[in-house]
Amino acid sequence: MECDKCGSDAIHHAAYSGAHLCGEHLRQSVEKRVKRRVREDGLLDPDATPDDPDRWVIGLSGGKDSVALTRILDDVFGKDPRVEMLALTIHEGIEGYRDASVDACVELADELSLRHELVSYEEEFDVRMDDVVEDDPEDMAACAYCGVFRRDLLEKYAAEFDADKLLTGHNLDDEAQTAMMNFLEGDVRQVAKHFDASLGPFDEREATDAFVPRAKPLRDVPEKEIALYCHVRDLPTHMAECPHAEEAYRGEIQSTIHELEENHPGARHSIMAGYEELSALAADAYRGGDGDGAGDEDDGEGSALRECERCGSKTSRDVCRKCRLLDSIEAAT
Repeated sequence: MECDKCGSDAIHHAAYSGAHLCGEHLRQSVEKRVKRRVREDGLLDPDATPDDPDRWVIGLSGGKDSVALTRILDDVFGKDPRVEMLALTIHEGIEGYRDASVDACVELADELSLRHELVSYEEEFDVRMDDVVEDDPEDMAACAYCGVFRRDLLEKYAAEFDADKLLTGHNLDDEAQTAMMNFLEGDVRQVAKHFDASLGPFDEREATDAFVPRAKPLRDVPEKEIALYCHVRDLPTHMAECPHAEEAYRGEIQSTIHELEENHPGARHSIMAGYEELSALAADAYRGGDGDGAGDEDDGEGSALRECERCGSKTSRDVCRKCRLLDSIEAAT
């Protein structure tokens, strides 16, 4: 199998496009799509200057997606005086897993001379995910606890570092799964919030001071191609899967989309093309309600955001989901 671009040995066949690519041309293809997404979303504030740069916090876990994102953004903007980047790593307290990924984060940040901050659940909440999973006071999957805590810390520190944007490494597979889950749950309001949270171009989103705006520059790139990209560029990447990962519902959706893609190449792209258009229409229809756009799972229809009585984070209830979970965990110990 030869590369369509140069005739060298191909390492990847993208069935959705028919392309056969060698390592170098796969690298160029991935980077081209990320740059296009950056342009189309308007990631760089046109008013940014060297004296008043656009500040981006990148969620860096050490996994393939966040490592690829950080590397590409540094290649494009690392020497741009209009942009200031900072990598934020969160240690959940998972023995034998997170320490190795933190090492990958430190290695990459050192290589790029990138400011790198590390925070942990233990320091912030006095909990470790290993213990939470063992006690499981809410009878939930580990990812349900971890997602709440992770979102809280990403948002907290993005605000503390005075970030203009919060960037995460969600890829095409991740986004197609989320889109399908929202479709199947019939959650049109969540579809609308997704547009203002991270899908829509920045100049089309509803402005809010409640949360730091998010962006997902990798969302046009399939997961497999990101893994190959990291391999081609020999990036410091922690490839192991979290030992507590067991999102049963998302796993079913993942399998369904994988089968669709195998039988109908391009299915993921089609799902997202329709979803993005629908989310824009839904956002127009639902704006003026609770629309925080950041995905606080407490928000009910028509609920207004307020500060949590315990921690001050934005929520639709008196006490936020994170604080209620921490109460439950404390009561179980």
